[in-house]
Formats: sequence, structure tokens, C-alpha cells
Amino acid sequence: MSTESWHMAALALQLLAVDPAGLGGAVIRMRAGPDRDALLARLPTTTPLRKMPPSISDEQLFGGIDLPATLATARVVHGKGFFETACFAVIPMAERCTATLAAKLSSLMDQSLTAGIVALDEGAEPDEAVPATLAERLAFHIEPDGRRPDTWAKIPAAPDSPDVSVADATIQLTVLASTFGIGSLRAPTLALRAAKAHARYTGRSNLTEADIEIAAALVFPHRATIIPQEETASDPLPPAPPEPDAPDEADGQDKSTDMTLPEGDMLIAAVKALLPPGLLDQLVSTRTSRVSSGAGAGRTRTGNRRGRPLPSRPGRLDGTARIDLVATLRAAAPWQPIRRKHQPDRPGLLIRPSDIRLKRYAEQSDRLLIFCVDASGSAAMARLGEAKGAIELLLADAYANRDHVALIAFRGTGAEILLPPTRSLVQTKRRLSALPGGGGTPLAAGLHCAMGLAEQATGRGLTPTIILITDGRANIALDGNANRSQAASDADQMAGALRASGISSLVLDMSNRPQPALQVLGKILNATYVPLPRANAERLTDAVTAALGV
Repeated sequence: MSTESWHMAALALQLLAVDPAGLGGAVIRMRAGPDRDALLARLPTTTPLRKMPPSISDEQLFGGIDLPATLATARVVHGKGFFETACFAVIPMAERCTATLAAKLSSLMDQSLTAGIVALDEGAEPDEAVPATLAERLAFHIEPDGRRPDTWAKIPAAPDSPDVSVADATIQLTVLASTFGIGSLRAPTLALRAAKAHARYTGRSNLTEADIEIAAALVFPHRATIIPQEETASDPLPPAPPEPDAPDEADGQDKSTDMTLPEGDMLIAAVKALLPPGLLDQLVSTRTSRVSSGAGAGRTRTGNRRGRPLPSRPGRLDGTARIDLVATLRAAAPWQPIRRKHQPDRPGLLIRPSDIRLKRYAEQSDRLLIFCVDASGSAAMARLGEAKGAIELLLADAYANRDHVALIAFRGTGAEILLPPTRSLVQTKRRLSALPGGGGTPLAAGLHCAMGLAEQATGRGLTPTIILITDGRANIALDGNANRSQAASDADQMAGALRASGISSLVLDMSNRPQPALQVLGKILNATYVPLPRANAERLTDAVTAALGV
């Protein structure tokens, strides 16, 4: 499989050299090294290669006013965009490409303003990948297995096969894409272009079955979302009756079409043979992948002091905002000739209040996961043990996700904060070593304590999320009295207060059987309800990760 994958990679690059603009480009998922350099050396040589950093600005991408030249010549000078001159864009560390940049590049590709893009994906984890918006427009996904063989560039010749019309090929590729759960029409379109490129590569002007098979094998495997199951031979469907009024010419045409189209089973087998290993596991992990940007996972707030830079906006200097000097000069530059005519004696650059541009930043707060654990009753030690393990597992990634973790235990007649918000794994293990358990179930007190801690965290700039772990059998009211009906009413009232405060939450039902009362409580909280009977720390962590995208 290693040698075959390298042969397919070489063939994809050869086809990309035939029609770079039509095929869009390719995603190359490899670590930097000699093997990747060998692949890049086979990119189209007719168009120069240019590196595009993932942090490219709008002025560099689309062009705009060349500020130094404009100020030096006292006239407006427009700078060229990245694709002003024909080039093949190579994006290193494309897994860091933002969704905004991916959307801009996709727009340029839809307008046929690019000559091709190669996204170098160096992600180490499955969830680190090129944005889907951009990857969808790139025909090939190149990820060869193992080391590069010596004969990897010697592409075997395609076998002789019957001709296929463009219309028949389009139908066949569309049906095949649907078979593998590919919903986008771009996939069969790119596959048809790849088939045409392969025909041109082999010196032919006609399409053959081999062209279609090779194109499908190159374009479809990495886009597949389902693995088609083999149909059983029992109870075969009867042949469809012919149309009553169909002319003889049409019947003859249908027969010829059946003869020229490649066998569907053969195409399916060809694509299935190249499906990525563990495709189903990858699809599941993609749907519940964690977002580990390293810049916080909480709410995003716009400010003017710190955070990720945003495009500047017109505004007034009021002593609190910061001026974007470059953007201000760029806004004022086109008006200098007109303003100079009205004020010829005034030296220097003529700035008006309407030219002022203010800096803006998007600051993403850190997330605080507040574990509110039921430590009452006979199963207290088990639930606390599971919560301890889950907290330690989540804290193992705290530095990457910038998450904070806190622990509240409610038992007896009240609740207490056993672990204040922290990211320290050492401190957490010390605090979790000996936690008390047993007594009644003051569920309302636990929610009240969690709400207070969440409000404090919000005041410090954190985004709290309450994870409630309980069996739902509340029997202690908020005032500490043993009254089951009052305890349930108090818990519902606290849940309503939490929902009104806008604090997100998650309810994990740890009872042996799902409790209807907890389901109702989850609806009041507007929270995700997850039944996890006899769950261990790993299952608990997976549930939190999948539900909250931690």
C-alpha cells in the first residue's frame, strides 16, 4: 500500500500540472522533510510557486493602496494583490488557516482568479486540518504511507478500455459520489476534470473507463462519509419493464450506454480500496472533535486593547480607543490631491476626522468547567472517584485549551467548593486525594453554590460551564430541611435562575436507570442531558468533550 500510495500521489501531481486551475490544487498532509520536498518538486513548473503565510493580510491578498509609494509620490499608487501575477500558491501550516482566510480564498477560486493552491497540512492530530471550505475546492488529498520508494515517480500506464462519453461519465461519477455519501456536487465535477486531465496526460482526447476509475480513486476516497455495504444476492429485483411508447432508437441508445459505462461495482471497489484506514473512527471523532486553539474556548468579546486583531473601523478619539495609524493614513491618502488644492499653504499630510480608524481586537476568554458532583448516599465514593478521574484527564489538556477546572461537592445539608478554579494538575491531585462523601442530597444547594462560583468567574473574564453529576434524587431543601417535594421545587427554581443568568450547563445522569426528574431539570436548565450509568472516568470525559466541545 505504501508504494501504491506514492504512485497515486505522483499521478495526482502530474494531473495537477495538466490542469492546475480547473482542479484547484491539492492538500498535502505530511510533515516537513525530504519526502515532502520531493513531492513539491513535481508541482507545475509552468507557473511560479509562491508561499502564502496563513496570516496574510487583506492588502497583501487583494491589493490596495501602496502607502509608502503614495506618500512618496503624493499620488495614489495601488499595490498588487497576491494573485495579480499568475502563481501557484503554497500555504505552509495550512491547518492554521482561519475560516475567514479560507472563505476569501474560496471566493477567489470560485471567480477563477487563482492558478492553483497547495495546502501543506502539518497537523499532528485528526482535528487539525485544512478548513473544509477550502479543502472542498481542492481536487486531491495527498497523504502517502511510509517512506518514499525509489521508483515512486514511475507511474504505470493505464490499461486500454472502452470509450465513455462526457455525459455518461458525469452520471457515473455523480452516482458514485452519492454511493459514498458525498453530498457536494464539486466532487464529481472535480473528478470529471481529473478524468479529462488524465486523458490529456496520456495523449488522448477521448475519455475511457480507465480515466474515470483513476479520477474516482484520486478524488473520492478522502471525501467519503459512508462505506457502502455489499448488497445481498437473495431476492434480486426483477428487471424494469420497458417504456410502452419508447421508440426503437431510444432502446438502442440505452443498450449502448450500458455497454460503455464502467461497471459500478468495479468503481466502488476501486474507491473502497483507497479509503483511509479507520474512516468510521475518523468521522466520529470529527463530529465530536475538541477545539484546541490554544487561545481560549469561551466567549469572544470585542475590545480595543488586546486580543486577535480585527479590521479597524472609523471612529472618534475619546481617550479610550487606540488609533490605527496605518489604516488612518491609507484612508487619507486618496484625498490628498483634492485637499491640497483647497489648502495649498498647509504643510504635511492633511487629515480629517473622517479618516480616523480605530483598532479593534477580538479577545476570547478562557473556559471554566465547574464540576458539581453529588457526594451523597451509598454510591458517593464511586461518583467522586469518576469525577476525580475525569477532572485529571481534562486537566491534562488544560494548557493547550486554556481551560480552568473547579469542583463542588454537595452532600448532607449543603455544598462546598472543594477545588477552586485552577489549571494546576499538581494542586488538583492534592485536593482530590481525600474528598468526603455520604449523607443527604441537597441538589438545590449544589446548584446555588455552582451559580455563585460561575458569577464570580464571569466577573473575572472567564466563561463558566456547569457540569452537574448526580442521580437526581434530591431530598434536602435549600434551607437544609429534609423535605423531598420542597427539595425538588427548590432545585427547579435554582435551575430556572441558572438558565436566566445565561450560564451554560451539562447534566450527567449517573443513576442505574435514567431519571425522568433529571431530564426535566435538564430542560429547565436548557442543558444537554446525558445518561451515563456506571460510567468510568474515560466515558465521563468523552461525554463532556462531545457535548461541550472542550
